[in-house]
Amino acid sequence: MAQDLIARIKALKTELAALEAVLPAPVSPLAPAGFPALPVIKGVRFAAAMAGVKYQGRTDVMLAEICEGAQMAGVFTRSTTRSAPVLRCEEALAAHVEAPDVAGKFAILVNSGNANAFTGGRGFESVDALRDCVAEALDCPAEKVFTASTGVIGEPLPHGRIEAAVDGLCAALDAGHAAAAATAIMTTDTFAKGAAAELELDGVPVKISGFAKGSGMIAPDMATMLVYIFTDAKISQKVLQQMLWLENASTFNCITVDGDTSTSDTLLLTATGRADMPVIDDFADPRARVFRKALQALMRDLAQQVARDGEGASKLIEVRVTGANSSGAAHRIAMSIANSPLVKTAVAGEDPNWGRVVMAVGKAGERADRDRLTIRFGDILVAENGWVAPSYTEEAGAAYMKQSEIVIAVDIGLDSGKATIWTCDLTHRYITINADYRS
Repeated sequence: MAQDLIARIKALKTELAALEAVLPAPVSPLAPAGFPALPVIKGVRFAAAMAGVKYQGRTDVMLAEICEGAQMAGVFTRSTTRSAPVLRCEEALAAHVEAPDVAGKFAILVNSGNANAFTGGRGFESVDALRDCVAEALDCPAEKVFTASTGVIGEPLPHGRIEAAVDGLCAALDAGHAAAAATAIMTTDTFAKGAAAELELDGVPVKISGFAKGSGMIAPDMATMLVYIFTDAKISQKVLQQMLWLENASTFNCITVDGDTSTSDTLLLTATGRADMPVIDDFADPRARVFRKALQALMRDLAQQVARDGEGASKLIEVRVTGANSSGAAHRIAMSIANSPLVKTAVAGEDPNWGRVVMAVGKAGERADRDRLTIRFGDILVAENGWVAPSYTEEAGAAYMKQSEIVIAVDIGLDSGKATIWTCDLTHRYITINADYRS
């Protein structure tokens, strides 16, 4: 009898796994209402296809074609085990920096389902084959084809399946297909992430548009996940790169889901130069400041969407640290709080356990004085002067923790260093997703 029951339970588990494989994952409760209407960027076209890299019945490859004369900037993961696509992208960007006006279109080819990471020499063979394939199909230099792969690590990329889809991708290229491209690069994401901005530079209309993927293995280190941003502004490569470095520091490098840095993180920013304007060739140009402000807002929007889609997330957490010895110290303290499993599980359980915040400050390795710390949950003063605040009540803290968006604010009380980090809570679903990731 017991053996029959065990066999039946195993059979039910198999049936459940089969159903989960074909049913769409539940969309994060923190997701925006829908994918935004992204403006068309002159000089950029997109396409998506089903190549069957890993997933069946869904798009898993996207291609972007970028006009001749465009400029490209990028930042990549600093992981010491970064993937073959990342290494080739770094080489391609370095070549572009050295000779930014080499003739030819750019192309970006991205697949989901397989990271092409830790695959030895086969990884580079796959990247080079795909670059050559796209270069021939689009009549552009292979060294201007940027590829990226996201998904399972350590499995050879079946690049032949992607090559077979390239002609169809080229035929389907359209300036209005950005949403399809954003959807094709998702892995454990529960929604596609897009953002846009429109501005004027001395009376000239300029557009910025971008999309990102990311849900797990999120702890940025110079870049994060896969992010592609496009603008029709006319900006030199040098200035474009400076802008990206600076705005990345306060956006994508200020989110974390689980403290794990990916092998594949890639962030590319393309300026097609199709806007009718003089080139921005000096970082001190007043137009550069206006553009940077819009770019930062777009990048922060995308970064926060990634945190909202953290695997299994039910709450968005904003960690604000002020009064630290320096901005760097504040950033490290905020990351210590945001990455703490104890803090994240307390938030998931709607437990206002401020002692865990104290713990996370203490383990950060930065200067802090217990008796100078001030902790707030939103507007609620929780602790000060080395102990719980006289005005604080557990009922107020518990009520606040029921909200879907939580702010944890800590003032170190030493100096003027400050930082803000966005993360999410840690739920049972995170374990479920990652325990079954390769199934």
